Parts: sequence; structure tokens; C-alpha cells
Amino acid sequence: MVALIVIALLVIAGLYVWSTQRSLVSLDEKMKNAFGQINVQLKTRWDAVTNLVEMTKQYAKHEHDTLTDVISKRRIDNASPEQIADQENAIQSVLSRLNAVAEAYPDLKANQMFADTMASIRQYEENVRLSRMVYNDSVTKMNMMVRQFPSNIVAKMLGFTTHELLPEDPAKSEAPSVSDIFNK
Repeated sequence: MVALIVIALLVIAGLYVWSTQRSLVSLDEKMKNAFGQINVQLKTRWDAVTNLVEMTKQYAKHEHDTLTDVISKRRIDNASPEQIADQENAIQSVLSRLNAVAEAYPDLKANQMFADTMASIRQYEENVRLSRMVYNDSVTKMNMMVRQFPSNIVAKMLGFTTHELLPEDPAKSEAPSVSDIFNK
């Protein structure tokens, strides 16, 4: 009888370890996917900004060279959370310079292609913000499972660890406003 109880407890413990391992792997993969989505959104946004820079080239050679130099320093692939924060700073710098170019060249501000591209960048900004939220939610779920008892025992046995959240700068949560560009 005692042997059956011990066997039953071992089977229950084994099923718990198996179930917890599957949950941890699932959360880890969702977190990796969410991080990959951030990189996709950042690349798409960089491409839109690059196209906008190409438009500004027609209007101002100096501004174009400055913006192209900043964009050429981007590093998207396999970025860490800290590198993504640096990329965010670089894109904000580029966008503020583009606003200055638009101010200096009224013909550029009136160009429909410029307006459409700025609207697209605003959408990309929102996509990046949403991707960051999904990643941070995934990291939070993973960290909770890795830290909470009894799943923390299984996580430690299998080598799962906590991960850092992407830092959020409140100033970056708002995309540049196209209407602000045209109303100045």
C-alpha cells in the first residue's frame, strides 16, 4: 500500500514537472517571438524613415547627409533590450531633425508623399509601442512562473531564468504628430 502511494506521488510529481516544463518552454518561445516582432517593427520603421530621408534629399543636401549618417548607425538584428533603447533614442533624433527640415522647406511640407510617409511613421511608432507591450507582458508572465513556488523549483532545475523588461521612456510613447508639423 505504501509503495502504491509513493508511486502515485512520483507519478503526480512527474506530471507536474512535465506540465511546468511545457508551460515554461511555451512562455519562453512567446517571449522570443515578441522580441522578434519588435525587431521587425523597428526595421520597418527605419525603412520608412529612410524613404522619408530620400525625399528630403531633393530639398536639402546637408540635412539629408546628417539624417543618413544617423540612420546608417542603426543596429537592428539580435539587439538587446539596451540596444533597442539606444535605437529608440536615435530614431527620435532623426524624427526631430526631419521636423526641422520640414519647417525650413515649405514645399516639402506640402508634398503629399511626405505627408503620407509621416502618417506611416506614426503608425509604425504605434506598432513598435504595441510590440514592446506584448514583449513586456510575455517577460512578466515568464518571470512570474520562474519566481513563484512551486514552479520556481522546476524552472531552476531546468535552467530557466528571469529576463529584463524593455525600459519605457514616457516621452517616446507619443509618435511625432503630423498635424504639429503642418500647423507650425
